Amino acid sequence: MLSFPKDFIWGVAASAYQIEGAWNEDGRGTSIWDTFSHIPGKVLNNENGDVAADHYHRWKEDVALMSELGVKAYRFSTAWPRILPEGVERVNPKGLDFYDRLVDELLRRGIEPYICLFHWDLPQPLQDQGGWTNRETASHFAEYARVTAERLGDRVKTWFTHNEPWVAAFVGHLFGEHAPGQKDLGAAIKAMHHLLLSHGLAAEAIRAAVKGPVQIGITLNLNPVHPATNSKKDREAAERVDLFMNRIVLDPLLKGTTPIQDSALTKILTARLIQDGDLQKIRQLDLLGVNYYSRTVMKHSNSLPVVNAEQVHPVGNEYSGMWEIYPEGMHETLKMVWEYHPTCELMVTENGIPVPDGVDFDGRVRDERRIRYLRDHIAQVHRAIEDGIPVKGYFHWSLLDNFEWALGYGQRFGLVHVDWKTQKRITKDSGRWFAKVIQENGLDISR
Repeated sequence: MLSFPKDFIWGVAASAYQIEGAWNEDGRGTSIWDTFSHIPGKVLNNENGDVAADHYHRWKEDVALMSELGVKAYRFSTAWPRILPEGVERVNPKGLDFYDRLVDELLRRGIEPYICLFHWDLPQPLQDQGGWTNRETASHFAEYARVTAERLGDRVKTWFTHNEPWVAAFVGHLFGEHAPGQKDLGAAIKAMHHLLLSHGLAAEAIRAAVKGPVQIGITLNLNPVHPATNSKKDREAAERVDLFMNRIVLDPLLKGTTPIQDSALTKILTARLIQDGDLQKIRQLDLLGVNYYSRTVMKHSNSLPVVNAEQVHPVGNEYSGMWEIYPEGMHETLKMVWEYHPTCELMVTENGIPVPDGVDFDGRVRDERRIRYLRDHIAQVHRAIEDGIPVKGYFHWSLLDNFEWALGYGQRFGLVHVDWKTQKRITKDSGRWFAKVIQENGLDISR
């Protein structure tokens, strides 16, 4: 049995657009994902988050499911357009009321709420003004943080500003696979900086709004980057990718520097972008959330501009519907962060696997592959703790099957199965397994 510290936090995570639905109810404004997902061909099977897991109407049932699992914390995002429909100024009371009720119910059941303010659903009116490429959006985000914290900060003590700003910046503005669907390196670099700047501005706004102790964090998608071979070119390619995937977010947040000013190409793109005081403003962090799913293996190639690299998928290894399964990368990633000597706390805020679950004839969901994945990855978290890395908690992604962005509803991540036609919830075998891990505060690696 691998035992965890007594105060270790076991949680589950979710995001507003992926589960809430009710996209046009009770005064909610339009987000960039409402717009993007309704453009034919942008999402697999032309699916969208209009209904998703209908959490907006079924939130009480979902909190009860968390309670049955015994989870200690729930990390969820508030929808910016539900609270400020135009992104600025006018507050929608019904939007705040929804999260008010959710927080109260979580606390009533002994589940600590961890709020994430931005999980990619930027209000469309702000996108029309340039979105994250516009520096003013960072200030608007701080105002949204203030409004939300003033309402919920008397009960919510842990706040994450952003979920995976790298994805919002690069997958949304360079690769075009996520909203707003742009393919512009300059736009991606601008968005990246303004997202990080908005973190610092929001941190100040939350601290000013909340009376009493509060923790401000951010969650980052991080992964070790391995060279495909030991050749000099492949090793250099891996270093360039590491800079653009990991260091581009870790350096500003943990060191107060940025590697993008060192690159000959991006130096031109960042001229006048990073203003005096920006990097000091960004470096405000009480808690760093690590989202880990897989590693990246790269070889030298001209297929990807800037980094001159191409991803390789090693033959013979196990894969999910989306990534290579590489448990050791969890330990490597936590070690990578710890080598920055952070003064903030550290926890795993996302980890999970898409498995093509099905309900068997007896109504049971036997997702043995997910159980195996979780066992192997949680064991690597324990290994990190044994190595002296003080990981404070582990949040599984996700509680429910959900809308998986451009991949629609085909990839199921949940501990709870959702029937998309009836919205019926069924706790999977992995959910019961995770409940036992929480109950024992430990991992039996023999089963």
